[in-house]
This record gives sequence, structure tokens and C-alpha cells, in this order.
Amino acid sequence: MKKWLLICCTILLLAACGQKEVTAQHQGSKGTNAMNEQFIGKWEGTIETPNGPLPIIIDLKKESGTLSVPAQGLSNFPFQSVTYTGDKVKVSINLNGSAIAINGTIKNEQIEATFQQNGGKFPLILKAYKEQPVTYDTLKIPVQNGNLTVAVQKASPSPSPSPVALIIAGSGPTDKDGNSALAGKNNSLKMLAEGLAQQGIATVRYDKRGLGDNQALLTKEEDGTFDQYVDDAVQIIQTLMADKAYTSVHVIGHSEGSLIGLLAAQKTGVASFVSIAGAGRSLDEVLLEQLKGQLAPKLFNESTNILTALKQGEQVKNISPELQALFRPSVQPFLISLLKYQPANELAKVKSRVLLVQGTTDLQVKEADAEALKKGKQDSKLLYLAGMNHVLKKAPADRAKNLATYADPSLPLHEELLPAIEQFIKNEK
Repeated sequence: MKKWLLICCTILLLAACGQKEVTAQHQGSKGTNAMNEQFIGKWEGTIETPNGPLPIIIDLKKESGTLSVPAQGLSNFPFQSVTYTGDKVKVSINLNGSAIAINGTIKNEQIEATFQQNGGKFPLILKAYKEQPVTYDTLKIPVQNGNLTVAVQKASPSPSPSPVALIIAGSGPTDKDGNSALAGKNNSLKMLAEGLAQQGIATVRYDKRGLGDNQALLTKEEDGTFDQYVDDAVQIIQTLMADKAYTSVHVIGHSEGSLIGLLAAQKTGVASFVSIAGAGRSLDEVLLEQLKGQLAPKLFNESTNILTALKQGEQVKNISPELQALFRPSVQPFLISLLKYQPANELAKVKSRVLLVQGTTDLQVKEADAEALKKGKQDSKLLYLAGMNHVLKKAPADRAKNLATYADPSLPLHEELLPAIEQFIKNEK
């Protein structure tokens, strides 16, 4: 949780409420020191901040360019200026009053650069951007305030009709692929969706409102509530249930998505529900357990008092600077709506078959949570996967090595995860 507290600040590094039009300026190079034409094109890299990796994409043109941060919903934000001098490039960006500078040198087909913002200076290696093939169809589902865009991964080979599983991502800025601006790119949910589709189970996954494809559905953080997430999931499930292309509808919830999924399962009566690394205790209990030993006694006591007030539905105005990332006023309505739920008690209300999956090297959700959920619904099936961590990869208990997998999309899923979920959905013994 200490790492989480730190990397929460990363989202402020590039966050912007809108994209103002900025006139790009190109000063060009003069004389014999002509610009290196290899600069022109799209580049991708990860800003290596002390708080965690932050993937970005820049599109360099001769007299202009753009910056994108997919995990934060920032797309094609225009440069203020770009200057090329031989093998060197200088980029200036005014992001809603925040000055950003990227200075780099092209060498061995990559750009070795530094990223500067708000007094911070971070190393950045940019490599040629590789367009990721889109393997899914998109569907728009009517929800509160607009349409929710979802990704439909068709079963392959495509039996018609087939089962379909809705995959719900975890907390914070975690997208439909399981990637996050806070933790990095691991493609865990993308692999899960594609893997199940290859076994004849169609899947649907989506960016939650306020993020990625669905950023426009939530423009103000203070307007967001946990119940909105549940309502969105219910709308998706009902749409899938009405579609004759599917024989049955199932829900897979990861981390916070587990609670969203089980609440949606209560309301819709899906064929089965799979919880992966789902918390079995209320948020305040889990959070205080994680914060203990990570905060000074004074801050820990303040956190306890804040959570007590929020659980009673009362917002807290005065928050210490060190706790703003966790308890800032704009996120308190969401926390209040989440704190009213006790996951184990809610799971008891789910009528469908339930599979609980817990990794033994998960740094964020512990075996005690899986056991609490099991007690909530005694007829659920509990499966421990040895060596699986929070992003569904095989990882050691060592914290640093475990966290390194969060930003490594080359690692496969834990080898037992897909077969277990496939068999459960197909109701195989």
C-alpha cells in the first residue's frame, strides 16, 4: 500500500481536464546541421518516475506533434513547439498551465530522453510505436449520461450460440486490458478475454466510466459513485441476456471488480460468477490493515477517523497533505458509496454458482479475504493458485520482483487460471 500511496500522485503528473488548442511551432534546423528524418513518426515509451511507470505516446511531425497518455484518457494533445537540431529534439507542451519539456537524442533507432514537469525530471526511452491489432468488436450500450463502449471478443472457433463472460476490471485507472497508469502495462485482462474466447467462450470487457473509451461519461470525479459502476455492469448483463448469440451469461470480477460483479450478479441472476482476488472484507478494514506500519501514528489515526466518518456518510473537509491522494474531497462521495458494502455478506445473496480464485503471492488481496468470501457463501468453490499474484501472473513473494510483473506484458497468465475458469463456466466437473 505504501507504493500505492506514492504512485497515486503519478496520475496528477499529466492529468488534464480538457485539451486546449495550442499552436505548434517548429523552429527547424539551419545550416549543415539538418534534422534527422528518423524522428518523424509515432514513438512510445514509459516515464520512469519514482512513483511507478507511466506509458506515453508521442507523434513527431516536422512542424508539430501530439502527446497521448492512454491510461489517463489524454489523446493527441498538441505540442506548443517542437525543435529539431541534428540528432536532437526539444518538445514543449503547455498542459492546462503545466509546462512539460521532452528533450531527447536519437540513437540506435530509439530516442534517449528526459521528461520534465513541475520541477521533476525523469528518464524516458522512446521506441518506434507498434500498432496493436484490434481483435475485438465494439458495442455501445445505453447507460446513465450516455453510451458505454464495450469490447466484444467473439468465441473462436465461433460456436453459435456460445457462452459469454463479462470481465470487470479493478479499482482506480485500470482499463479493460488490466493496465493502469499507476501500476503499468501487463495485459492481464486482455489475455484472459482472448484466452477464454479461444476456448469457445465469448467475452466482453470495458473501460469504466471516466476512463479510456468511456472517459466522457464522468467528467467530474466528485460525481462518481460505486453504485454507478454496478448499474453499468447490470446494463451490460441485461443487454447480453437479451442477445440470442449467447447461451448463457457469466461474470468475472477482478479485485474491486469482484464486488461490482457480485452486486450485478445479485440483480440479474447470471449463470455463474467468478471472483478473482476479490476483497472479502469492507474497504475500511482492508485499507487500515494496509496502512498500518506504512504511516506515522498521527497519520494512521487521522486515516482511522476519516474512514469512520465516511462510513457514516459524512464527508471530511480537512485532510493532511500526505493523505490527499487517498481521501481528497472529490473522491469522498465514491468512498462513501463503497464503504456501505460488506463483500462477504453481499456474496451470500448471489444465487448463481460461484468460483473464488486467490493467488498465494498476491501483495494486495490476501487469503483471509478469500476465506471471508467463502464463509459468506459456503457452497462457493474456493481455488488457490500457487504463485499467482494480483495481476494474474506467476510471481515470487519478493515484493520488488513481484511488482516488476505489473509492467511486463510479455509474461503469460498463471498456467492454471484459464483452464479453471473455462471448466467452471462450462460447468465441467
